[in-house]
Amino acid sequence: MTYQELLENARKTILNCKACPECNGLGCGNTLPGPGSKAPGNGAHENWAGWKSIRLNYDTFVSDGEVDTSFELFGRKFSFPLVSGPIGSMTQYSREDVTVSFNKAMIQAAAEFNSIDCFGDGVAKETLPGALAAIEQYHAAAVPMFNPMPNQSILRKMELFEERAFAMGVVVDSAGLSHWKHAGEQPGSKTVEDLKELKCHTNKPFVVKGIMTAKGALQSVEAGADAIIVSNHGGRALADVPATAEVLPDIVKAVGGQTKIIVDGGIRHGVDIAKALAIGADAVLICRPFATMWFGGGIDGIKFYMEMLQRELKEAMYMIGARKIEDLNPDMIRYVK
Repeated sequence: MTYQELLENARKTILNCKACPECNGLGCGNTLPGPGSKAPGNGAHENWAGWKSIRLNYDTFVSDGEVDTSFELFGRKFSFPLVSGPIGSMTQYSREDVTVSFNKAMIQAAAEFNSIDCFGDGVAKETLPGALAAIEQYHAAAVPMFNPMPNQSILRKMELFEERAFAMGVVVDSAGLSHWKHAGEQPGSKTVEDLKELKCHTNKPFVVKGIMTAKGALQSVEAGADAIIVSNHGGRALADVPATAEVLPDIVKAVGGQTKIIVDGGIRHGVDIAKALAIGADAVLICRPFATMWFGGGIDGIKFYMEMLQRELKEAMYMIGARKIEDLNPDMIRYVK
């Protein structure tokens, strides 16, 4: 099985996605509903381009040795700093809602690869029970990410996962997505007090996804967030927002050390992971490519991509002088002017 073969297989069944050789947002444009960006369709591409505007600095004048990509999050050690991201409704990729099957495969792959999986609550009522069953079956480090419905709705969902989830999260950047309103749901923005209520309702680490400003990061810290996810929802919620790579340095400067920082958006290769960690992120979140890999090869396709990312990260770290994740720092990157 090769990466190209996985893409070719995916193109036979996947909808609204061309399974491009590089998932950079150009092929899907503003195809909503679907994997594209909000019109004019530039958000996903600009996320991808943001990482390409950063270069890695060669440095082989260091002691030789093996590269260790392991890292720790919330007291648990993982193989490398990857979080697979939530896709709440797979109907954008398929004529049938295959969300439950996809989530099960992602949770199983995360367990076998010793990584972390985030999954969305989705529109279909089978989504959360299916994910819970998969967590129980595979004993995975899995994180339900709840869309910003009224707090009482989120609290009921949180109770389902209190014993089994690795952490709990809320996705504040999906407040304006139209498909939820079309489904009869009422998502909306959240205040610090709203987030504090959710945080206090669980003994698990609490994650806030959708942070794009230093102010928002500081408010999340005020609310008690154990981690934030820097994300613009792949450009799907608002056009002409900054790329996540653009805002990450400001957010690291504002809250670095006060909460864990995970960054999302356009990260496709191990070199991108190295750049994000060098800036100051603790881990990265990757979403869309996993759907393509699943359509192309099922769980084997998912694990192939995870292995590729880890291999690329190891190679990049070796060539820039990092032997462990903690070695990565801003001196190892430069910005294209």
